[in-house]
Amino acid sequence: MNIDYTVGEVELTYKSTSKSRNKIYSSEDAYKYLLPTYKEGTICYKEYFKVLFLNQSSQVLGYTLISEGGITETYADVRVILQAALLTNSVAIILAHNHPSGNTKPSRQDIEITKQVKDAARLMRITVTDHLILTDAEYYSFADEGQL
Repeated sequence: MNIDYTVGEVELTYKSTSKSRNKIYSSEDAYKYLLPTYKEGTICYKEYFKVLFLNQSSQVLGYTLISEGGITETYADVRVILQAALLTNSVAIILAHNHPSGNTKPSRQDIEITKQVKDAARLMRITVTDHLILTDAEYYSFADEGQL
């Protein structure tokens, strides 16, 4: 039997693309930073799950779109979130997703994914500082509401 056991090569790189960085002092700061990352009209159309990456000084290293879903839900993979956090050298992250309905109340699934990411990130000494549920007019902060 001639079996090829070749394994794909992975190359990891880190390159900062920003000279000045916004600092996140509050959930409102995070909301104001994330809101413009939604293209006009999309925040009320379907769900998007994003992560904001922070350094030790709570400065924004960047953000990424984790998943794009439908009208009532999107799936966020904990492994993809942590992979991105590790690749950006983040020490803290802020989870964020929108509710097209305009209702900012967290669902059971929102609470579960928050706990899953928080528990997994803790193993790598990455802090989940907040999880925001955004609409075009307001937001819900897990941290502000004592849910984190």
